[in-house]
Amino acid sequence: MRKHMRMLMRRPVSQTLTLIERSFCSSTTTSFGIKNVTKSNFDAALLDLRQHIRAADFVAIDLEMTGITSAPWREAFELDRFDIRYLKLKDSANKFAVVQLGVCPFRWDPNVSAFLAHPHNFYVFPRQELSISGTSCEFMCQTASLEFLAKYQFDFNACINEGISYMSRGQEEEARRLFTSLYDDVFLDSHPSSKDIKDKPISRVADVLFTERMKSKISDWKNGLLQVRNRDHECQGSRKESFQQFENIFYLMRPAVKLHGFTSRQLRLIQLVTKNHFDDLAYIRVSGEGTSLQQLLVYTDSTTDKDLLMKEVKGILLKETELKIKNAVGLRHVIDLLSSEKKLVVGHNCFLDIAHLYSKFIAPLPATGEDYISSIAKHFPYIIDTKLLLNNNNVFQVIKQKRSTSLAKAFAFLCPDIVSGVKTSGSAYKPCIKVEVQVDDTRSSNWNSGAKHEAGYDAFMTGCVFAQACSHLGIKFESQVPSPSLALEEKLQGCINTLYLSWINGEIIDLTTGKRIVESSGSSDRKYHHSKIFFSNIVLLWGFPSKLKAAEIKECICKVFGQSSVASIYHLDETAVFVKFSKAELVTDFLHLKATLEKNNDPISVLHPLSKILDGGCTCAANYEVYKEICESPISEMLFADQAATIGIKWKTKLFVPKQKESHRETLGPEDGQFTGSTSPSEKEIKKLVSVLDGLSSGRTSNRLADSLHLAQAQIGR
Repeated sequence: MRKHMRMLMRRPVSQTLTLIERSFCSSTTTSFGIKNVTKSNFDAALLDLRQHIRAADFVAIDLEMTGITSAPWREAFELDRFDIRYLKLKDSANKFAVVQLGVCPFRWDPNVSAFLAHPHNFYVFPRQELSISGTSCEFMCQTASLEFLAKYQFDFNACINEGISYMSRGQEEEARRLFTSLYDDVFLDSHPSSKDIKDKPISRVADVLFTERMKSKISDWKNGLLQVRNRDHECQGSRKESFQQFENIFYLMRPAVKLHGFTSRQLRLIQLVTKNHFDDLAYIRVSGEGTSLQQLLVYTDSTTDKDLLMKEVKGILLKETELKIKNAVGLRHVIDLLSSEKKLVVGHNCFLDIAHLYSKFIAPLPATGEDYISSIAKHFPYIIDTKLLLNNNNVFQVIKQKRSTSLAKAFAFLCPDIVSGVKTSGSAYKPCIKVEVQVDDTRSSNWNSGAKHEAGYDAFMTGCVFAQACSHLGIKFESQVPSPSLALEEKLQGCINTLYLSWINGEIIDLTTGKRIVESSGSSDRKYHHSKIFFSNIVLLWGFPSKLKAAEIKECICKVFGQSSVASIYHLDETAVFVKFSKAELVTDFLHLKATLEKNNDPISVLHPLSKILDGGCTCAANYEVYKEICESPISEMLFADQAATIGIKWKTKLFVPKQKESHRETLGPEDGQFTGSTSPSEKEIKKLVSVLDGLSSGRTSNRLADSLHLAQAQIGR
């Protein structure tokens, strides 16, 4: 021990204190809880977190939500176009709540050649802190998500009772506007209601009697007040006298009376009496207990004193407003800190997480994906996705060959020393970067919180995976003192600001340029890899008999259009499918034939191969553009067929040609079966449609349609 102390004394004071702290706060394997932050300790935690983020090399984040998809058909599908994926992302971020936010700053400590992590686990609840802001927040919950949270001992009571509320920047601006409007009523001269009463003569007998009685009572109160002041200020201090609806008080060192039990109309009449008959009295509204406003009549010595009073009242109200709004902003202070410090933000498969941060704390998500992508960089200029980092670098081929790149598995493979708390050998193909953890005054080099699937711990895991990945890429933290910005590190430039749009088909978005690329087939551990999708080849079909399966639908269509006509059938849910045709013209032919069969409803139509799909009379079909219309709706029915009906779709067949100069829609009515269309620049399309429909009535049809009708006719003759 003496030898150890002598060695400490030879070191600089700062290093000595660090080593002493570590000698008392570390152990071989230390287990202490993560820093949980609720509304009761939020202010203190924010002060500490501000210092940690400013000193950090990067900040890892993670979220826990109440759900992911509001309906099965809103899940991510391989046949989703970019605009559809964004609409589904927007729907998820708008409908579900964030219940935990994990924030973990990482700073390289050259004294111990290790990263120092500060994991924070914020409980979040969208409580209505300001009554002025309107109705309370509503959000959806998925039972599977709640069951998952409960399985890992999520504290729902802490979330609801102690969770930190928040306001977005847009909500803050609206709250300030509403407060300004409300506090304008403090000053009588700017009160619109009192002006209205003044301009109109008081005609009601009850109002006349009330105003005369108030004039008398206020005169008596003021005269009594002056008599008391002439008798050596007997009313000095905090003396209160209750005379029914009048209570004597002092306000800002001035005699005043507090008004109780009056109706809003009576209070406006009292304002009018005060304004017209008592120049030395000021009628004001000030904050009372809770969220209520107190109505006061305050005595002033002069016009100058009255102006001074109004100025003081305004100053008090502005300070109260700032405090209320600051408290209501709540958790957004953390997001503002991340944004203003322009730190490298690290997440794992974090496209949805970023969308939640934007919608909850910044502003409503924009209408289009392009606008959203262009706005992210303004608030989070440097983002890295560890899942994409692992999947798109040959250095990590061992992980991709042996394991998936889920967060838990990547953490277990890349960080075995951190997982076990014991130095290991052979389990990883390169040595681990050391990571120490500090929670309040406790610090450990071998930390195990025992808190799986908490947002704070998942953020810690994400940061550890990123630190190890940087080491495997050859980034030397030891030689970077003081450490430069990791966001500018050359070896990371290929992954900075690139996120997965869809993990299913490996589509990646570059947040800097807005360009989208598809991941190469050998760059990820996804099970399937798909060729380019031509959305003009897709028909959306819904409302067919529930017993029909994908193979049966394909068989029916192929009997009419040929065995190679349908590339695949993809279920959205039990009521809807995508039919992917081999050629775009087959989409038009199919929709026209369907409309014709439903229009005729004759024996040929009944025995046609497509009649199995059309059975029941509720089958609807359209091309891919209608799918976007349905996804744009904020409504989310569980079944796709119900969704279409709820948003008002009454037709059975529609062909929608994407807008170029003008949009072109063709619709067949549900009752009369007549085709209607709006003007389109494509006269060729109109002539083709008219030709098909005319041909059906006159016996001139295309070969494919005619063949299908002949097949049905042959079945009649059997």
